[in-house]
Amino acid sequence: MSNKSWIVYTFMVVITWGVWGAFSAWPTTHYGYPDQWIYIIWSLTMLIPCWFSLRGQRFDTSGTAILYGCLIGFTGAGGQLLLFKTLAMGAPAYLVFPIISISPAITVMMSLVMLKERVNKLGALGVVLALLSILMFSISSGNSDKGEGLLWLFYSVIICIAWGVQAFFMKRASNLGVKDSSVFGYMTLTGIVLAPVAWLMLADKGASYPLMATLATAFIQLLNAVGALCLVMALSRGKATIIAPCTNALAPVLTAVISLIVYQSMPGAWALAGIVLAISGSTMMVYSEEKQNAIKLSTAL
Repeated sequence: MSNKSWIVYTFMVVITWGVWGAFSAWPTTHYGYPDQWIYIIWSLTMLIPCWFSLRGQRFDTSGTAILYGCLIGFTGAGGQLLLFKTLAMGAPAYLVFPIISISPAITVMMSLVMLKERVNKLGALGVVLALLSILMFSISSGNSDKGEGLLWLFYSVIICIAWGVQAFFMKRASNLGVKDSSVFGYMTLTGIVLAPVAWLMLADKGASYPLMATLATAFIQLLNAVGALCLVMALSRGKATIIAPCTNALAPVLTAVISLIVYQSMPGAWALAGIVLAISGSTMMVYSEEKQNAIKLSTAL
């Protein structure tokens, strides 16, 4: 793959997660489909991109692969389950999601300190704008629900840390030579392992839902799963300091555009500000990174 392949995979994450975000609530709003069932179906849809990624590849069972595979899988899937529990407690979504949205900042800081990744001034400005845009989108999607106590705050911080650390571990695993296919294989396995926990969290285990709700959920969550695989592939080819904030900033932009077209839902002031910051920041990051690569190439020649 060329050194620009990380851009392709990064924008594939944006496309799949942007479309997924626009329709992710559809099964719940139309059929009352519970989040726990959505998690279970998501864990099973992971098998499809996993099969394609592992086809013709050797599944890495070394100690390093197992360690980082489990760390990546359980921090991602565990954070998702904890999010369901947090929202079920009646936690204020308008505060929960802005806290979780800071996770790319954790990835950036860990990559700068522990992986010694570096970005130039323009790239750093792009990272800052992208992180700000994520916060704007989170604030714009809030509501007026009220949570009880501060346990939701503790859970939200845990989720934020888990997802920030997960992206860092993806990059770290790649640096240690663990292939994309094996990393995603472990993510799939850990997601399925936690499916029984989601089942136990169901309030009404005997409830039945239309077939259309299940099929729609499966298709929507397949986009989520494919995006996760593309994220693993992007992080193995590019800098986590660029990719993590870029994907988290641009995906909501596509979600907002699709929502405007499909639902005739005009973004609010915060979301519009987020769109401007996301596009500006992401453009700066990609341009600065490619400019650095061009300088390195010309120097080498």
